[in-house]
Amino acid sequence: MNIEGGSGTGFSTMRGRDYPSIRQFTVFLENRVGQLLEVVRRFEGSKVRIVALSISDSAECAFVRFLLSHPEEGREILERAGLAIIESDLIGVELPEGPQPLLKVCTALLQAEVNIVQAYPLLVRPHGRPAVALMVDNIEMGLETLETGNFSMITERDLASEE
Repeated sequence: MNIEGGSGTGFSTMRGRDYPSIRQFTVFLENRVGQLLEVVRRFEGSKVRIVALSISDSAECAFVRFLLSHPEEGREILERAGLAIIESDLIGVELPEGPQPLLKVCTALLQAEVNIVQAYPLLVRPHGRPAVALMVDNIEMGLETLETGNFSMITERDLASEE
């Protein structure tokens, strides 16, 4: 960010607002019975909801990836629990109408030479439409490509307003 009068990132694009990406939290857990339940229970009694979830496990540990309805509060809950977390930016995109909607998203990203690293569906439908969360190797190019292609993006505000 350039502060001395040059062009820089405006505050309207800061996190927690209508920034076009959504935050993913990756939590590292021991691979033993009940670990996921312990983490999920941490959100009980708060306004934070899990809106997407992905789990990858190995013999010793599991990587649990969450998208949360209220990421700031969610991060605080995870940190207070003493969990090791990694925060990443993902693209949330509504699937377009018609047959093979995921094909349209993948084709647009391929044409821009943007690779999808992770993908999983959202458990909620912020605008009544199915949506996916995508981690890509070049988020700026991915966002620009999908916006130029008239795909509807999901923001953190959309996830928080889902009732």
